[in-house]
Amino acid sequence: MNFPFYIAKRYVRSKSSQNAVNIINFITFLVIVIGAAALFIVLSGFAGLKTFSLSFSDTFDPEIKASPSVGKYFTLTEDQSIKLQNIQGVEAFSKELEERVYLTHQQKSHVAYIKGIDTMYSKVTQIDSAIYWGKWQIVDQQGVVGLGIASMLGLTINDYRSPLVVLAPKPGVGSQSLRAKPYNQLSLIMSGVYAVEENLDKKYVFADLPLVQALLERNENQLSGINFKLTPEAVPEDVRSQLNAILGDNVLLRNRQEQNSTLYRMLNTENLATYLIFTLVLIIALFNVVGAIIMMILDKQQNSKTLFSLGTTITQLRRIYFVQGLIITGLGGFLGIFLASMLIWSQLLFGWLKITPSLAYPVEYNLVNVFIVLGTIMVLGIIASKIASSRVTKKLLA
Repeated sequence: MNFPFYIAKRYVRSKSSQNAVNIINFITFLVIVIGAAALFIVLSGFAGLKTFSLSFSDTFDPEIKASPSVGKYFTLTEDQSIKLQNIQGVEAFSKELEERVYLTHQQKSHVAYIKGIDTMYSKVTQIDSAIYWGKWQIVDQQGVVGLGIASMLGLTINDYRSPLVVLAPKPGVGSQSLRAKPYNQLSLIMSGVYAVEENLDKKYVFADLPLVQALLERNENQLSGINFKLTPEAVPEDVRSQLNAILGDNVLLRNRQEQNSTLYRMLNTENLATYLIFTLVLIIALFNVVGAIIMMILDKQQNSKTLFSLGTTITQLRRIYFVQGLIITGLGGFLGIFLASMLIWSQLLFGWLKITPSLAYPVEYNLVNVFIVLGTIMVLGIIASKIASSRVTKKLLA
């Protein structure tokens, strides 16, 4: 057995004759356990919040979305549509036409977006799973509206006597603005109401694509977007290259992360900032390790003199206390992660911590976070142990 490791292990297990040293060692170990557990819990909490936040966008956003690189609309020819159906790796795609409109109902009004969609939209996205009441039915003059819009305008489902009125400016400029009715009008009967997230619930009204094309005076080939769902075995980059070859440079392709780049950037920045803050707390806490090892060096001064007289070198003596610091740090880190893991799993199983009476605080157990916490603890432990063990000098042993 390695000599420094053997001595260091005995020092960790044995109690000092000085009660103050024992108390300092216990407090040091406890601080490491609490610090490791706190860092792991916070990282698991942020991982859960990230997944929870992105689940909202996943309801609306397809795996790949094609949108015009310039302007609001682009044209999809019949030939291009046939080629899209034959792309290997694309399970389904859906056409859409989106524009900002003015909504009015019983003397209440709101500005939102109307999204004209085809029958494949619910297969490409998960929007039908977000229905709050009613049902997902986009046929004829039936539509689906967000909960925020329904609340503001006082909308009810299947209200044929008082439909939602959608007003959209007629395209064109100049003399058209002098017309008696410079807008097109569409009446919609709400078949359902979706609820996802406050901002999205106030933003969209879904209607049949041909109806919206007529409202906006666009032909059947003019679109504002195409949504793609990929097969499980598809390679996204290969699919994107095929889509680029068919749609050309006038269309911009974006995956989910690119569609929500601001949200992803914000979540990653918050996660990094929290990690750095708790790492700073750990750095301060691991100063206790330095103090504890120095106290142990002073307490075991006579033992060190004896070992030195028996032929142990200064380097080996330093290594004893260095390894002792690593053992304390490692055991504290593992115990902290174990206790935090029990806490995280209990939250996943029982949901004892609630955001609302029906919603448990989201957490996520990731092995990556285990390695991050252990790596952080061990790196800081190595630095602290190196600083403390360097106090062993010939002058100390004289």
